[in-house]
Amino acid sequence: MEPFVRLDPSDNVVTATRALEAGTEIEGVKTTGLIPSGHKIATRAIAKGEAVRKYAQLIGLAHEDIAPGDHVHTQNLDFIGTDVEYEYGTDQRPVEMVDEDARDTFMGYRRANGGVGTRNYIAIVTSVNCSATAARRIADHFTPEVLADYPNVDGVCAFVHGTGCGMAGDGEGFEALQRVMWGYARHPNHAGVLMVGLGCEMNQIDWLLEAYGLKQSDTFQVMNIQGVAGLRKTIEMGIKKVEAMLPIANEAKREPCPVSELKVALQCGGSDAWSGITANPALGFACDLLAGQGGTGVLAETPEIYGAEHLLTRRAVTPAVGEKLVGLVKWWEDYTARNKGSMDNNPSPGNKKGGLTTILEKSLGAAAKGGTSPLAGVYKYAEPVTARGFTFMDSPGYDPASVTGQIAGGCNVVVFTTGRGSAFGSKPAPTIKVATNTEMYGRMIEDMDINAGAMLTEGQSLEQKGREIYEKIIAVASGEVTKSEGQGLGDYEFVPWQIGAVM
Repeated sequence: MEPFVRLDPSDNVVTATRALEAGTEIEGVKTTGLIPSGHKIATRAIAKGEAVRKYAQLIGLAHEDIAPGDHVHTQNLDFIGTDVEYEYGTDQRPVEMVDEDARDTFMGYRRANGGVGTRNYIAIVTSVNCSATAARRIADHFTPEVLADYPNVDGVCAFVHGTGCGMAGDGEGFEALQRVMWGYARHPNHAGVLMVGLGCEMNQIDWLLEAYGLKQSDTFQVMNIQGVAGLRKTIEMGIKKVEAMLPIANEAKREPCPVSELKVALQCGGSDAWSGITANPALGFACDLLAGQGGTGVLAETPEIYGAEHLLTRRAVTPAVGEKLVGLVKWWEDYTARNKGSMDNNPSPGNKKGGLTTILEKSLGAAAKGGTSPLAGVYKYAEPVTARGFTFMDSPGYDPASVTGQIAGGCNVVVFTTGRGSAFGSKPAPTIKVATNTEMYGRMIEDMDINAGAMLTEGQSLEQKGREIYEKIIAVASGEVTKSEGQGLGDYEFVPWQIGAVM
């Protein structure tokens, strides 16, 4: 393996593939000090205030004069806000669609409402934190021993959260929470749903039913602790309601379904410098394959495309789609400013230790998860995703909150790339973990499903790794258990995004 990677001829930095001692020769210059693996090296002199470029894009300005061979990182690279002229639809690359009669299939669950699931859960969804204990205790009753008589049921899950009251009864925050609840209530990975509230909260279940036209049935029930007359009675009644759903849920059987029914959440967390070089581009290749089958990839984490959004607007199918994405970016600039933050607050200490310096650099790598297909749609947080192909959903960069929105929007599989080693899983949509580097994959092999680091250490191509991810998506959608599922992750990763004042 070469000691460095150059991503574009116009870049004035390269990335070290291993720790390099001072004096190591790189493209005719010698390193002036120790360079950690994944970190940047200047390949020519960069004057103070001059643009530092990686991926052929701006990632920041030199804080001071940088000599050839210097380590380029937080000590000498400053963040600068994006200031670009947006173009719309100028970089359209048509999707190579596979003929319908030749498309791939997976073994999924067809639902009466037209959705197709990859898992078969019964969900207990809370309206407010005050009903969280009741929901957890109802779910806890259904141990593997209790569920042994229902082999086609994957489990009973409690989706609890810390909000639902002390909030405005309208506006962005309230609407986002209602969309999350609706999305989980209607998710195709759920064979049955029990909603549990307190009764006096701001986030009223009855309002949700009225707003979205939800009707109670044998597999969709609601209850409030105050109406049932207490916690104990609520738990007892909830258990009985779920027990009545189990035989119905157990009747579900997997059958061949077209890959076009898959909506895949494209996610990353614990990123490092290799995220944008190995795992994210490979996932982008898989996203393009999925789009060619008529399926859908959903990119999210708006703060983590900041500095790369201009590349996505060029792929927008219409100016309106591109302008919607720009509007989200402007909203986030205002949101962080009024909360006395910065868009550059996003790179975590772990991201920086892994070689990422600014949000611009991180975003350029993160956006690669979206492949090269046209941007077909842009959605609010937790809004139902209806377009096929590559799409985008507004969300924070905080992984649990972001994935919660993607699942509420209809994603039935999650692919999560990580360089530092995120211990993340999700329900009801299973999470496939992709390691960006071989060292971490070997160290955390119990948590990682795929090693994209092999693109560097074993010379595997982007196409090979992208196809491996695509084939894993089909296998997992058909019931193969992921590493995170095998460890029981997903019960505590339901985190609706809280927007607005807590009152």
